[in-house]
Amino acid sequence: MKLKGADILINCLLEQGVDTVFGYPGGTVLDIYDALYRNGKINHILTAHEQGAAHAADGYARTTGKVGVCFATSGPGATNLVTGIATAYMDSVPLVAVTGNVGLSLLGRDSFQEIDICGITIPITKHNFIVKDVKDLAETVRKAFYIANSGRKGPVLIDILKNVQVDECEYTPAKPQAYAPLAVSKEKLAETVKAIKASKKPVIIAGGGVISSNASPLLREFAEKLDCPVTYTLMGKGCIPESSPLCLGMLGMHGTVTSAKTLIAADTIIALGTRFSDRVALNRDKFAAEKTVIHVDIDNAELDKNVTSEIHVMADVGETLKTLIPLIDKTERKDWRCVIEGYRKENARKTDVSGLAHKIIIAASKLAPADSPLITDVGQHQMWAAQHYTVNSPRLFCSSGGLGTMGYGLGAAIGAAFGTKKLSVLVTGDGCFGMNLNELMTAVTQRVPLVILLMDNKVLGMVRQWQKIFYSRRFSQTNLNRNIDYVKFAESFGAKGLAIENEGEIESVLKEAFKTAEKGLPVLVDCRISSDENVLPMIKPGQTYDTQLEKMEEN
Repeated sequence: MKLKGADILINCLLEQGVDTVFGYPGGTVLDIYDALYRNGKINHILTAHEQGAAHAADGYARTTGKVGVCFATSGPGATNLVTGIATAYMDSVPLVAVTGNVGLSLLGRDSFQEIDICGITIPITKHNFIVKDVKDLAETVRKAFYIANSGRKGPVLIDILKNVQVDECEYTPAKPQAYAPLAVSKEKLAETVKAIKASKKPVIIAGGGVISSNASPLLREFAEKLDCPVTYTLMGKGCIPESSPLCLGMLGMHGTVTSAKTLIAADTIIALGTRFSDRVALNRDKFAAEKTVIHVDIDNAELDKNVTSEIHVMADVGETLKTLIPLIDKTERKDWRCVIEGYRKENARKTDVSGLAHKIIIAASKLAPADSPLITDVGQHQMWAAQHYTVNSPRLFCSSGGLGTMGYGLGAAIGAAFGTKKLSVLVTGDGCFGMNLNELMTAVTQRVPLVILLMDNKVLGMVRQWQKIFYSRRFSQTNLNRNIDYVKFAESFGAKGLAIENEGEIESVLKEAFKTAEKGLPVLVDCRISSDENVLPMIKPGQTYDTQLEKMEEN
């Protein structure tokens, strides 16, 4: 059948199983929006800003495992997506961004709202396309989804010229292209089995790749069969139940003492789907000294990039574990578990949960409805949530890890709520919230079940903490000095505003917040905390895990 390009696009999205799109219309995508209206089968969420649309598509993708989709017009509409696309790229999130552009006859003439969005996004996409001929459109859309959701997942951009949207050509429906995971090398597999059998004190580092490959059940089976402790990166939170006796908690700059000490004492590191970022391997030259490192990652570029491994396996984590589990023997490591139990007791003694922020996050973790996705912005509150909010299932934790995008949280929380059809919990700070607070309009308009825990300390907390510790308390531009009543602010948008000022108010306020949000009214809880609540423990940049054994003094 013959269809206009805009109709071909919508039909191709339906082929790929797309049910929700986040976006903002404009001149060069009017035909796409008209096709969307006439078709009526895709739910479009109008955000307040294109960056919010990109973050919402990201949150939708992380919590569902499907490809997130966002629309924007040319020029500023397209460039407003860039931070969201880069956020998805750094955290390997499957996303397809569709932008419009001027017609072919106007291309390259500095026309109104013309921008080379493909040139801009080359470094932050897995691939991008500019479609100049309607005959190429269907194949391009199908390729984009395949690229975004195969191998190491990531964002793809499709820039569709105005003429392509109105031109007609034959459209033939097609099923999504199946993805065949990369097979595990038999040679590497044999080396891995041999190294595991030789290990006495192994530890597993689980990264975001475990969640991306839907390998969390396999990870648990592997760890239990090997009787091996598991620590996770920020992106790996939820890959193993935190209630599991094998779970050590998060590792890295703000990780647990248990994970740090276990890593120091281990003789073998089994790294699954992690890139050994500078927040994990803080001193990469000494991070794995005198240890056998087995690194499994789907991206060859990550193998031996930051930490040299004795055995590196380029393969999908899930496929690797499926093949590996039958080849390893059931093992008991009573002595190793006894050592780790000692580390747990030390961690319990050194973990500070005396601050109001800690108490609020711990209480929210217990009171939130089951399977509520947790979303964070970036900063102190992000680390407090990672440390103290219990997540026992994959895809229930969304946070900008690689890019560290302030303002990510509210858009992502909206996307997560639409993806999971469950109440979302957002932990944010007053600095981050100020960057994309306009999306509260979207949440209210769409009646998103959402509880926002706003850690209101009147400062840019994490930056101020560094100034406090490393810059002799020279607090340069980190005191916000904003005279805002966030309760009244929330109510002015049509949301519910509540406040917590002391420990005695936590339970009653949170119960009211969750009860209200479940009815479809977003709730903002102004958590009025001290500006001197810090994130501890903390490793100084460039130092080794040994430094985490001493709790940093609060200056």
